[in-house]
Amino acid sequence: MQKWIMSGLFFAACAFAVILMFTLPGKEQVAEQNNEAIPSVTADPAKAEATVKANCITCHGDQLQGGVGPNLQKVGGEKTAEQIYSIVTKGRGQMPSFKDKLAPEEIAHVAMWLSEKK
Repeated sequence: MQKWIMSGLFFAACAFAVILMFTLPGKEQVAEQNNEAIPSVTADPAKAEATVKANCITCHGDQLQGGVGPNLQKVGGEKTAEQIYSIVTKGRGQMPSFKDKLAPEEIAHVAMWLSEKK
């Protein structure tokens, strides 16, 4: 009786593994989903600063010196505009996603502006 139960469980596990192999996304698909392309915009520091003042200073400070969030005064030396765009869009750690609060172009302006801070 135990052999039948064990063989049934083994068969179910194998069937489940085969189903997962065909339904889970591959590495390429995951990479594409994780790489949101930054919209092509002309850098506008005034728009970026206004967006930062309205949305970011609560956590990152009025001079981007940090607080609840990290210091962003030299973030451009560590991250590219694309990386910053991805973090602001999706959120990371304690930082919330801003994709539902800001337009992609607004996030792009902020990302380009912050990427120049080195």
